[in-house]
This record gives sequence, C-alpha cells and structure tokens, in this order.
Amino acid sequence: MRPYGADQTVNNQASKKPWGGRFTEPTNALVEAFTESISFDSRLYKQDIRGSIAHSKMLAKIGVITTEEALSIESGLLEIQEQINAGQFSWSTELEDVHMNIEARLTDAIGEAGKKLHTGRSRNDQVATDIRLYMRESVDDIVSLIEGLQKNVLDLAGQEIDTIMPGFTHLQVAQPISLAHHLLAWNEMFERDAERLADARKRLNVMPLGSAALAGTSFPLDRDMTCELLGFDRPSRNSLDAVSDRDFLIEIASACSLVMMHLSRMCEEIILWASESYKFIEIGDAFCTGSSIMPQKKNPDIAEIVRGKSARVIGNLQALLVLMKSQPLAYNRDNQEDKEPIFDTVDTVARSLQVFAAMVPSISFNRETMYNAALKGYATATDLAEYLVRLNVPFRDAHEIVGSTVHFAIEQNKPLSDLSLDELQSFGAMITEDVYDVLSLEGSVRARDHFGGTAPIRVKEAVDAASIRLKK
Repeated sequence: MRPYGADQTVNNQASKKPWGGRFTEPTNALVEAFTESISFDSRLYKQDIRGSIAHSKMLAKIGVITTEEALSIESGLLEIQEQINAGQFSWSTELEDVHMNIEARLTDAIGEAGKKLHTGRSRNDQVATDIRLYMRESVDDIVSLIEGLQKNVLDLAGQEIDTIMPGFTHLQVAQPISLAHHLLAWNEMFERDAERLADARKRLNVMPLGSAALAGTSFPLDRDMTCELLGFDRPSRNSLDAVSDRDFLIEIASACSLVMMHLSRMCEEIILWASESYKFIEIGDAFCTGSSIMPQKKNPDIAEIVRGKSARVIGNLQALLVLMKSQPLAYNRDNQEDKEPIFDTVDTVARSLQVFAAMVPSISFNRETMYNAALKGYATATDLAEYLVRLNVPFRDAHEIVGSTVHFAIEQNKPLSDLSLDELQSFGAMITEDVYDVLSLEGSVRARDHFGGTAPIRVKEAVDAASIRLKK
C-alpha cells in the first residue's frame, strides 16, 4: 500500500471528485449530467458560506483547527461570495453541487486549511442546514408580502364600508352585504396564511448541522455555538431524522398552496366581477391586456395567470409528498429532487403576491351596478322571515310564508320592497307598515349588527381591528 503523499497514478478523473479515493474509473458523462444539482442548488451559496463560516469558528473553538485557519477559511469564503455576487465564479458540474464547488475553490485559494473545513460534517447535514436557512428567509419574505397585500386590501375596504353589493351562495344572489365585508373575508384568508407560515417557521428553525452523514461525529462539536451563530432556535435532537427530514419543506409547500388557492379564489371573483355580465369593477389598464384580433377586448390576464399558477404550486406540494413517501432512514439521493419544486413554489408565490398586491389599488368599483345587482334575486327575503319571527311566527312557518310571497313577487315581476302592504298582508296578516324598513337593502345590511356581521358600524370596527393586528 502506498503511503500518503506518494506519487498517485490512479485515474486522475476519478480522483478529482471529493469522494473519488475509492474509485478507479471516472464518472460516466451521462451519470455526471444526470446527477448534478449545481444547476439549481447554486442559489444556496450564501447559506452554504454562512454555514461553513459558523462551522469553522466552532471547529477552532474546540481545537480541531487553529484560529488562524478559521480566519483564513472565513476570509476565503467571503471572497468567494463576492465573486459569485459579481458573476465571476465558474460553476462546475464535475463537482456536482454547491457545497463541493465552494469547497474546491476555497482549497485552491487557501490550501490545506480549506481541506479541513469539512471535518465533523457531511454534505447530508450541510444541505439540510442550507435549505433551512434559505427557507427561513423565504418564509419571512412571503409573510412580508402577504402583509403588504393585506394593507392594500384593508385600505380598499376602508373606502367601501357603506357600499352595498349582493352576497352570493351557489353564485346566486343571497343577501345584501357591505363590499368592505367581502374584502375583509379576503383579509381573513391572508391572515390565516401568514399565521400558518409563521407557525411552520418554528419547526423549520431547527439546526441539523453536526448530525454529519446520519450518526453524528466523534469530534466534540459545540452545536449550541453553531446554532447561536446561525440563528436557529435549537439543534436537532436526532441525527437520523435531521439529515433525512423534509417535513418542513412539505409544510411550507402546503401553506404556500393555501396562499395560492386563496389568491385563485379571489382572482376568480375579480374575473367574474370584471366581466360584462357583472360589470362590478374596472381593473386598471396597466394590469390588463388586449386581444391580437379583437380591438375591443380588455382581458383580466393577471388574475387569470395567478389563478393558473396555483396549479403548479399545488402540484409541487404533491411532488414533495410523493418524493418522501417511500424513503427509508436516513438520507437518500432522492432528496436532491426536493429543491426544484420548493424553489419554484416560493418563487411563484412571491411573484403572485407582488403582482396581486400591485393590482388591488388599481381596482375601482361600480357602486351603482353592485347596488342594483343586490336588488335582484330577492336578497331581503331572509329579512322578511326574521321580521315575522320577531312577531312570534315560528321560523319554519315564516320560511313558508316568505317562500310563497317570493313566488308571487316573481310572478308580478316585482322586488319584495315594491309589493303593496295589502299584497304582503295577503300572505301574513300580522305584517304592518314597518316591514319596509327591513325590505330595503340598507335596512337589511344595518340589521346584521353583531360581531362579525355586515352592518357598516361593525364592518368599520372590523377594518380598524384588522389594521391594528397587522401593525403588531
């Protein structure tokens, strides 16, 4: 057996690999192209460098490397980061991934100290740490974008408290509501989205570094020190789980899928409201496109594209679930496939939130059209039933009386409020002149005067309360 440092005549192409010592043949070119991840994991370079600097400082503290070597490593890594930032770094598919590319360049730059950096860790815990650092930033960014969108929605709601529109069930006119009440329903969805992501962040913010390949390491690592340097809440408790866990990605992908599902629902409403059949809103020209053949068209393309992008985000969630469903402990190379779907998810959600938030202030409401639409469909029928209940008519009897009254009004082609008192009394003798107070749209909306209701006074309170929660 040749001693360390003796002339090496083994195939040079194999020995170029950081793991190539036990191999005698070069990697097949097809395998190299198929297995590389640098084409997508290079975006983790800042997190990889940050994790390596923290690791080197810890290694110096426990005496595995010298303070001078740690300083040299840090300086070299920061220089590499500057090169990457400036677009002056050449990524090599031969070196497979972001970790080996950076480590190889570091060793070229500073020599032996660079070879010592990987002591006490594996690419398994290294990538698990990098992706958690990256996703922590992504979650914070998405929550910030959600909050920006909430602000725009609440600003719009504050202007439309007294605007009356039809509330729908089954896309049929149901009851009159405040437009601001409808916009506040959007805000509730966004508030839950932000809370879900913040909750997922708690489980995300656990440090795998120090788990090494799967069983930990024989070096006396100070994981608490590394944890503090990297801003994690605590180190992972089990090395097997730490390197193989991708629950945090699935959880974030699930929360992001809900964000996109909510955006898609809102986009569907915007598309309907902007149509000729509704004419409830006008979207600013800057957020619409035209037709290449029909010059009159103004298409709500932004809303349609955001609605469409929800499909890819939901699909990414399914991909991650299927990726993990059959993996035994611990790390498997399958996990390389986690990055493209999660990167695409956070990118797509961020872009969708940005464009949706920008579009919201451009929307103007056709208040008269909304009001007239609420007059159709006998939206105050429930108010008439509740009026009868207050006159001691059992609700089921009141329901039947009002059903018959609505049938008569349909035959007469009249709204309920246009029926004469005699006509109303023919269905319920107990009805008096004060019934018209509840048959008006304004009266109906005002009557929902309870917490969570659509009465303007309650909606104003809800807008103010939501604004306060947002600022906390």
